[in-house]
Amino acid sequence: MENDTNTPTSSPPFSHSSTTPSPSSPPQPQVIMSPCAACKILRRRCAEKCVLAPYFPPTEPAKFTIAHRVFGASNIIKFLQELPESQRADAVSSMVYEAGARIRDPVYGCAGAICQLQKQVNELQAQLAKAQAEIVNMQLQQANLVALICMEVAKSPQESPQQSVDNFILSPPHSSSGYQNSLNFFEENTSLNSLWEPLWT
Repeated sequence: MENDTNTPTSSPPFSHSSTTPSPSSPPQPQVIMSPCAACKILRRRCAEKCVLAPYFPPTEPAKFTIAHRVFGASNIIKFLQELPESQRADAVSSMVYEAGARIRDPVYGCAGAICQLQKQVNELQAQLAKAQAEIVNMQLQQANLVALICMEVAKSPQESPQQSVDNFILSPPHSSSGYQNSLNFFEENTSLNSLWEPLWT
């Protein structure tokens, strides 16, 4: 019976200890220790302060393979050790790019890619200059056309409809003399007819 009474008292410490490790669960990712891609390819142990580990993660083995094929592991480590940590990431990117260019073009390497890009820049600049010249030419043609239209309008100004009506009313008719002559001729004929009427009666 004494054993039965002791067992319940011993259970609370176990339950309490099971709840205490819960706050220490976040630092679990530190337990995962995977060798970097460089040490995995070189088949060596990856030290805690490996110079290559921050720049050649295990998920990117091709990155170190390309750089190692051209520069070698010892030269890469030497380059990184001579540089401050703020410049090492850029140095690794440059080495990987240059190594890839050297593998693609063993003769010219990175210089061949630079020349190709410079050629494309020159072609685009020539096309841009041609387009700008065409725009300037079109603007000049438009300006000349507007100037010619203004000159033609200045030479032959057109009157408004109201002005043309006013001029017609104020100006004397061109056939006034002929109209007056016809009236005189009609009056003379009527007078002659009045004179010959007694003879016929």
